[in-house]
Amino acid sequence: MKKRLSEQQEFEIMKLVLDKFLWLGFILMAFGVYQMFANSISIGLIWFIGGVLLLILFMILIIKEYEIIR
Repeated sequence: MKKRLSEQQEFEIMKLVLDKFLWLGFILMAFGVYQMFANSISIGLIWFIGGVLLLILFMILIIKEYEIIR
């Protein structure tokens, strides 16, 4: 038998998971900036773009999952 979560519980779990996406995206971007200065711009740019893509994925997931009320 599966347990059902309330909307608040589901939102709290999603916040925990999406927080990891944010950290990983910003770490990739920071590592990309480090690589740009330490090695070459092209390698750093690849890491930086990877972090940007992860954060865009994060944004799409939030918009798709939750209704934005204005």
